[in-house]
Amino acid sequence: MNKVADLFVKVKSSSGVFIVLVLIFLYFSFYAVKGDRGLIRYMNLNKEVEKARLLSEKYAAEKQTWDNKVKRLSSENLDLDLLDEQARIVLNMVGEKEFVILDSDLNE
Repeated sequence: MNKVADLFVKVKSSSGVFIVLVLIFLYFSFYAVKGDRGLIRYMNLNKEVEKARLLSEKYAAEKQTWDNKVKRLSSENLDLDLLDEQARIVLNMVGEKEFVILDSDLNE
């Protein structure tokens, strides 16, 4: 420990070397905080990663919703009578040999 203190005293006594060491220290300290790979950039990247994670979760939930809709429309789970009924209602059409009975109670 005594050797380190003696070295510090010698460096301090030669002011040119001391100033250069201080400048080097300041240079590296500045770029450790504000550089391309510094602390500020690291914090900004963490924020971007969090935003991307939230966006990914949102899109995953939306994909799950669409997957459920597609699954309900698959031929294994589809109720063909319900599909036929809904198509006739939307298209406002009936078959040639079918009769339509209008009930006034349903229209009100």
